[in-house]
Amino acid sequence: MGGLERGDTLSTLFQAVAEAVKPAVVVIRTSERVRVEPEPDMRDFLRRFFGEEGFNGLSGPKYYFKEGIGSGIIVDAENGYVLTNWHVVHKAQTAEVILSDGRVRQGRWAKSDQKNDLAIVKIRPGGLMAAPLGDSDEVKVGDWVLAIGAPEGLPQTVTSGIISALGRSTAGGHESFLQTDAAINPGNSGGPLVNMAGHVIGINTAIISPVGVNAGIGLAIPSNVARKTIRQLTDSASSTAHGDRDADEAE
Repeated sequence: MGGLERGDTLSTLFQAVAEAVKPAVVVIRTSERVRVEPEPDMRDFLRRFFGEEGFNGLSGPKYYFKEGIGSGIIVDAENGYVLTNWHVVHKAQTAEVILSDGRVRQGRWAKSDQKNDLAIVKIRPGGLMAAPLGDSDEVKVGDWVLAIGAPEGLPQTVTSGIISALGRSTAGGHESFLQTDAAINPGNSGGPLVNMAGHVIGINTAIISPVGVNAGIGLAIPSNVARKTIRQLTDSASSTAHGDRDADEAE
Protein backbone atom coordinates (compact mmCIF):
# COMPACT_ATOMS: atom_id res chain seq x y z
CA MET A 1 0.00 0.00 0.00
CA GLY A 2 2.86 2.33 0.84
CA GLY A 3 4.36 1.82 -2.62
CA LEU A 4 1.05 2.69 -4.25
CA GLU A 5 0.89 5.89 -2.24
CA ARG A 6 4.40 6.86 -3.34
CA GLY A 7 3.45 6.13 -6.93
CA ASP A 8 0.35 8.28 -6.62
CA THR A 9 2.47 11.10 -5.21
CA LEU A 10 4.98 10.90 -8.08
CA SER A 11 2.19 10.77 -10.66
CA THR A 12 0.57 13.83 -9.12
CA LEU A 13 3.91 15.64 -9.18
CA PHE A 14 4.44 14.80 -12.86
CA GLN A 15 0.97 16.11 -13.64
CA ALA A 16 1.58 19.38 -11.78
CA VAL A 17 4.94 20.00 -13.45
CA ALA A 18 3.61 19.18 -16.92
CA GLU A 19 0.59 21.44 -16.43
CA ALA A 20 2.84 24.31 -15.30
CA VAL A 21 5.39 24.08 -18.14
CA LYS A 22 3.42 22.92 -21.20
CA PRO A 23 1.93 26.38 -21.93
CA ALA A 24 5.48 27.63 -22.58
CA VAL A 25 6.41 24.80 -24.97
CA VAL A 26 5.97 25.39 -28.71
CA VAL A 27 6.27 23.53 -31.98
CA ILE A 28 8.53 25.10 -34.62
CA ARG A 29 7.76 24.28 -38.26
CA THR A 30 10.43 25.40 -40.70
CA SER A 31 10.63 25.67 -44.47
CA GLU A 32 14.00 25.44 -46.24
CA ARG A 33 14.58 26.17 -49.95
CA VAL A 34 16.67 23.33 -51.36
CA ARG A 35 18.47 23.39 -54.71
CA VAL A 36 18.56 20.16 -56.71
CA GLU A 37 20.90 19.60 -59.63
CA PRO A 38 20.09 16.92 -62.24
CA GLU A 39 22.28 13.81 -62.04
CA PRO A 40 24.92 13.51 -64.82
CA ASP A 41 23.12 10.53 -66.39
CA MET A 42 19.86 12.48 -66.42
CA ARG A 43 21.57 15.45 -68.05
CA ASP A 44 22.84 13.21 -70.85
CA PHE A 45 19.37 11.71 -71.31
CA LEU A 46 17.72 15.13 -71.50
CA ARG A 47 20.25 16.32 -74.09
CA ARG A 48 19.71 13.26 -76.29
CA PHE A 49 15.91 13.21 -75.95
CA PHE A 50 15.09 16.93 -76.20
CA GLY A 51 18.07 18.25 -78.14
CA GLU A 52 20.34 21.08 -77.12
CA GLU A 53 17.62 23.74 -77.05
CA GLY A 54 15.22 21.66 -74.99
CA PHE A 55 18.07 20.50 -72.77
CA ASN A 56 19.01 24.07 -71.91
CA GLY A 57 15.46 24.71 -70.76
CA LEU A 58 15.19 21.58 -68.64
CA SER A 59 18.65 20.99 -67.25
CA GLY A 60 18.94 23.93 -64.89
CA PRO A 61 18.74 23.59 -61.13
CA LYS A 62 15.35 22.97 -59.57
CA TYR A 63 14.17 24.07 -56.17
CA TYR A 64 11.77 22.67 -53.62
CA PHE A 65 10.84 23.52 -50.07
CA LYS A 66 11.84 21.04 -47.39
CA GLU A 67 9.71 21.07 -44.27
CA GLY A 68 11.23 20.53 -40.83
CA ILE A 69 9.91 20.34 -37.30
CA GLY A 70 11.32 20.92 -33.84
CA SER A 71 10.39 22.23 -30.43
CA GLY A 72 11.08 25.37 -28.44
CA ILE A 73 10.47 26.99 -25.10
CA ILE A 74 9.29 30.53 -24.45
CA VAL A 75 11.89 32.13 -22.18
CA ASP A 76 10.71 35.76 -22.31
CA ALA A 77 6.97 36.32 -22.73
CA GLU A 78 7.18 40.11 -22.70
CA ASN A 79 9.54 40.24 -25.68
CA GLY A 80 8.37 37.08 -27.45
CA TYR A 81 11.68 35.17 -27.25
CA VAL A 82 11.60 31.45 -27.99
CA LEU A 83 14.68 29.34 -27.26
CA THR A 84 15.41 26.37 -29.51
CA ASN A 85 18.34 24.55 -31.10
CA TRP A 86 20.43 26.16 -33.82
CA HIS A 87 20.10 23.02 -35.94
CA VAL A 88 16.30 23.38 -35.90
CA VAL A 89 16.24 26.82 -37.59
CA HIS A 90 19.61 27.65 -39.13
CA LYS A 91 18.65 26.81 -42.74
CA ALA A 92 15.06 27.97 -42.53
CA GLN A 93 13.62 30.61 -44.83
CA THR A 94 10.50 30.70 -42.66
CA ALA A 95 9.73 29.55 -39.13
CA GLU A 96 6.18 29.04 -37.92
CA VAL A 97 5.75 28.85 -34.14
CA ILE A 98 2.70 26.94 -32.91
CA LEU A 99 1.73 27.76 -29.34
CA SER A 100 0.40 25.23 -26.87
CA ASP A 101 -3.20 26.30 -27.50
CA GLY A 102 -2.86 26.04 -31.28
CA ARG A 103 -2.31 29.73 -32.03
CA VAL A 104 0.29 30.35 -34.73
CA ARG A 105 2.92 33.09 -34.74
CA GLN A 106 5.43 33.68 -37.52
CA GLY A 107 9.08 33.92 -36.54
CA ARG A 108 10.21 37.49 -37.20
CA TRP A 109 13.91 36.78 -36.95
CA ALA A 110 16.32 34.29 -35.46
CA LYS A 111 19.64 34.90 -33.73
CA SER A 112 21.89 31.92 -33.38
CA ASP A 113 24.88 30.54 -31.50
CA GLN A 114 26.17 27.69 -33.64
CA LYS A 115 28.90 26.70 -31.21
CA ASN A 116 26.39 25.90 -28.48
CA ASP A 117 23.65 24.77 -30.91
CA LEU A 118 21.19 27.32 -29.58
CA ALA A 119 19.02 29.98 -31.19
CA ILE A 120 16.44 32.58 -30.25
CA VAL A 121 13.37 32.99 -32.46
CA LYS A 122 11.45 36.24 -32.03
CA ILE A 123 7.65 36.10 -32.23
CA ARG A 124 4.96 38.69 -31.60
CA PRO A 125 4.37 38.94 -27.83
CA GLY A 126 0.94 38.89 -26.27
CA GLY A 127 -0.81 36.08 -24.48
CA LEU A 128 2.43 34.18 -23.94
CA MET A 129 3.71 32.28 -20.92
CA ALA A 130 7.40 31.75 -20.21
CA ALA A 131 9.05 28.92 -18.32
CA PRO A 132 11.71 29.70 -15.70
CA LEU A 133 15.28 28.49 -16.15
CA GLY A 134 16.71 26.47 -13.29
CA ASP A 135 20.29 26.07 -12.10
CA SER A 136 21.82 23.15 -13.98
CA ASP A 137 24.81 23.16 -11.63
CA GLU A 138 22.47 21.84 -8.95
CA VAL A 139 21.36 18.83 -11.02
CA LYS A 140 22.26 15.42 -9.57
CA VAL A 141 22.38 11.97 -11.13
CA GLY A 142 19.11 10.26 -10.25
CA ASP A 143 16.97 13.42 -10.31
CA TRP A 144 13.54 12.93 -11.88
CA VAL A 145 12.96 14.96 -15.06
CA LEU A 146 10.32 15.45 -17.74
CA ALA A 147 11.03 16.01 -21.44
CA ILE A 148 8.37 18.03 -23.26
CA GLY A 149 8.19 18.60 -27.00
CA ALA A 150 6.91 17.40 -30.37
CA PRO A 151 8.53 14.04 -31.16
CA GLU A 152 7.68 13.05 -34.75
CA GLY A 153 5.49 16.15 -34.86
CA LEU A 154 3.25 15.14 -31.94
CA PRO A 155 2.88 18.35 -29.90
CA GLN A 156 2.82 18.63 -26.12
CA THR A 157 4.24 15.14 -25.60
CA VAL A 158 5.55 14.52 -22.08
CA THR A 159 7.99 11.74 -21.18
CA SER A 160 9.65 11.02 -17.85
CA GLY A 161 12.99 9.70 -16.70
CA ILE A 162 15.99 10.52 -14.59
CA ILE A 163 19.30 12.25 -15.03
CA SER A 164 21.57 9.36 -16.02
CA ALA A 165 24.91 11.18 -16.10
CA LEU A 166 26.49 14.63 -16.11
CA GLY A 167 29.19 16.21 -18.25
CA ARG A 168 28.73 14.03 -21.32
CA SER A 169 30.59 15.04 -24.49
CA THR A 170 29.98 14.18 -28.16
CA ALA A 171 32.13 13.51 -31.17
CA GLY A 172 31.22 16.99 -32.42
CA GLY A 173 33.15 18.54 -29.56
CA HIS A 174 30.23 19.69 -27.44
CA GLU A 175 30.81 19.10 -23.75
CA SER A 176 28.91 19.04 -20.47
CA PHE A 177 25.62 17.63 -21.74
CA LEU A 178 23.09 16.32 -19.28
CA GLN A 179 22.25 12.69 -20.09
CA THR A 180 18.73 11.40 -19.49
CA ASP A 181 16.73 8.26 -20.17
CA ALA A 182 13.51 10.25 -20.69
CA ALA A 183 12.35 9.40 -24.21
CA ILE A 184 13.65 11.93 -26.75
CA ASN A 185 13.02 11.50 -30.47
CA PRO A 186 13.31 13.55 -33.68
CA GLY A 187 11.13 16.62 -33.18
CA ASN A 188 12.06 16.98 -29.49
CA SER A 189 15.07 19.11 -30.37
CA GLY A 190 14.84 22.52 -28.75
CA GLY A 191 12.28 21.47 -26.15
CA PRO A 192 12.83 21.65 -22.40
CA LEU A 193 14.11 19.12 -19.91
CA VAL A 194 12.34 20.04 -16.67
CA ASN A 195 13.01 19.24 -13.02
CA MET A 196 10.38 18.53 -10.40
CA ALA A 197 10.30 22.20 -9.37
CA GLY A 198 9.00 23.03 -12.85
CA HIS A 199 12.27 24.69 -13.89
CA VAL A 200 13.98 24.14 -17.24
CA ILE A 201 17.36 22.58 -16.48
CA GLY A 202 18.24 21.56 -20.04
CA ILE A 203 17.43 21.96 -23.74
CA ASN A 204 16.88 18.59 -25.41
CA THR A 205 19.32 18.43 -28.29
CA ALA A 206 20.44 14.95 -29.38
CA ILE A 207 20.12 11.22 -28.92
CA ILE A 208 22.64 8.43 -29.11
CA SER A 209 21.02 5.50 -30.87
CA PRO A 210 21.95 2.90 -33.49
CA VAL A 211 18.55 3.34 -35.18
CA GLY A 212 17.94 7.10 -35.02
CA VAL A 213 15.14 6.97 -32.46
CA ASN A 214 15.04 6.79 -28.69
CA ALA A 215 17.30 4.15 -27.16
CA GLY A 216 17.35 5.55 -23.64
CA ILE A 217 20.27 7.96 -24.17
CA GLY A 218 19.21 11.57 -24.60
CA LEU A 219 21.43 14.64 -24.32
CA ALA A 220 20.41 18.11 -23.19
CA ILE A 221 22.32 21.40 -23.12
CA PRO A 222 22.51 22.61 -19.48
CA SER A 223 20.32 25.57 -18.63
CA ASN A 224 23.26 27.59 -17.35
CA VAL A 225 24.84 27.40 -20.82
CA ALA A 226 21.48 28.40 -22.32
CA ARG A 227 21.15 31.32 -19.90
CA LYS A 228 24.46 32.81 -21.05
CA THR A 229 23.51 32.33 -24.70
CA ILE A 230 20.14 34.02 -24.17
CA ARG A 231 21.87 37.06 -22.70
CA GLN A 232 24.26 37.22 -25.65
CA LEU A 233 21.64 36.73 -28.35
CA THR A 234 19.14 39.19 -26.94
CA ASP A 235 21.76 41.91 -26.57
CA SER A 236 21.80 43.85 -29.85
CA ALA A 237 25.53 44.54 -29.68
CA SER A 238 26.81 41.01 -29.06
CA SER A 239 24.18 39.01 -30.94
CA THR A 240 25.25 40.42 -34.30
CA ALA A 241 28.58 38.66 -33.90
CA HIS A 242 26.83 35.33 -33.45
CA GLY A 243 24.90 35.65 -36.69
CA ASP A 244 21.39 36.80 -37.53
CA ARG A 245 18.89 35.22 -39.87
CA ASP A 246 15.58 36.67 -40.94
CA ALA A 247 12.90 34.02 -40.54
CA ASP A 248 9.79 35.80 -41.77
CA GLU A 249 8.96 39.45 -41.26
CA ALA A 250 5.24 38.95 -41.96
CA GLU A 251 3.11 38.48 -38.87
